[in-house]
Amino acid sequence: MSTSSRTTRYFVTYSGVKLPFKLVNELGANELDNRNTYFQGHFDEADRLVGFEKLAYGETELVHRYVYHDNGTLKQAEITDIDDETTSIEFDESGQQI
Repeated sequence: MSTSSRTTRYFVTYSGVKLPFKLVNELGANELDNRNTYFQGHFDEADRLVGFEKLAYGETELVHRYVYHDNGTLKQAEITDIDDETTSIEFDESGQQI
């Protein structure tokens, strides 16, 4: 994943249960000092969420990384939980889990 055209933004939470998650309630970088928990989202040049970290009390609790098919649907989701266990989920070009 190229980081040269990636932007990072901060959010209070996410909505939905379908991947990729949708981060909501954007925060300004100046609002992070007063937050115990927030999401740090990374977006590509098409403003697609390519990954995020859930940060709680300075520790990373959850990490998602997303790769997309050329048609824009999710191709792969890699999820690392608080125990550093990683799960990889593959999707076909129609967005159905393989």
